[in-house]
Amino acid sequence: MFKKIIWISLLLFALPVKSAVIIQYHHVDTDSPAVTSVTPTQFAEQMQYLADNDFKVIKLSTLLEASKAKKALPDKTIAITFDDGYKSILENAHPILKKHGFPYAMFIAIEPIEMKYRNMMSWQQINKIANEGAEIMNHSYGHDHLIRRLKDETHSQWLIRIQNNIEKTEAIIKQHTGQSHKVLAYPYGEYNSDIMAMLKEQGFTALGQQSGAVGKYSNLQSLARFPIAGAYTSLKSLKAKFTSLNMPVVKQVPINPELAADITKPKLTVTLDMSDMRASQVMCFITGQGAQKPSWISNDTFEIQAQTDMPAGRFRYNCTGPSKSKSGYYWFSHAWVKPKLNGEWIKE
Repeated sequence: MFKKIIWISLLLFALPVKSAVIIQYHHVDTDSPAVTSVTPTQFAEQMQYLADNDFKVIKLSTLLEASKAKKALPDKTIAITFDDGYKSILENAHPILKKHGFPYAMFIAIEPIEMKYRNMMSWQQINKIANEGAEIMNHSYGHDHLIRRLKDETHSQWLIRIQNNIEKTEAIIKQHTGQSHKVLAYPYGEYNSDIMAMLKEQGFTALGQQSGAVGKYSNLQSLARFPIAGAYTSLKSLKAKFTSLNMPVVKQVPINPELAADITKPKLTVTLDMSDMRASQVMCFITGQGAQKPSWISNDTFEIQAQTDMPAGRFRYNCTGPSKSKSGYYWFSHAWVKPKLNGEWIKE
């Protein structure tokens, strides 16, 4: 009987898990801004690591279909994404991905392509990679700050404008490539609860730029990705991210990333399924303020709050904790975005 229990336990731990990792790139180049770039050498090293260590690199659409259905995925499942559609993806990344047989998704905005910006792919080049297996997805019409309203624009007018923007972009992508996945990557990683609700109603899945793994606890309108660029290109640090687990968040308050101008130290309350975690091992990290232990208000719920005022713009609360039964860390990130005290947004 004892041997049977051990056998069943080992079998359960060997089953595929409901976690996967989505990674995000922008430029793969040596002459682009470091904060949004990896070099071709770094990219080649990262892809070789995935190949050498038996990662299952799958299409983003396949990963998202599994997430929607809450289906199990193999351990070490990865999806690769690129934002914006720079030529360096075609010139430097595509050949490496093709060599390994790795699929990928590219999120494009329409206006930069039609304006023929110097570093952007043309429709002809986009169709070349699409015909060779790349998935082409939505990044808004003009790489827009979707949460920002125009002067004198009502809430209803703003939301209709954003819906039209996304639907127009999706239609143009389908017109040029024949693809329509109804997957949006939020430009700048900015979104709010109203946009999430609208996208859900329209049948869209959406990805942010906050870090973490994807799985059954994820919100399909705010899926996490690991940005790889600038200070976050070290293969040593990426190894932990590639094998990260979907943090078992059963409730969080608030969900909305958009803050009022006068909220400078937002509090986040998170409830977890603690069956595979220890509260003592959970650690959080606040942008610009470093590591901070969460405050546990019950056996399964903690609070985390900035200690000093956060500036206008975008910032994150990241929380991690090791699994008791599997190799890897549970990883969760909540994005915040706030205007200046006068209500204006920072210029970018």
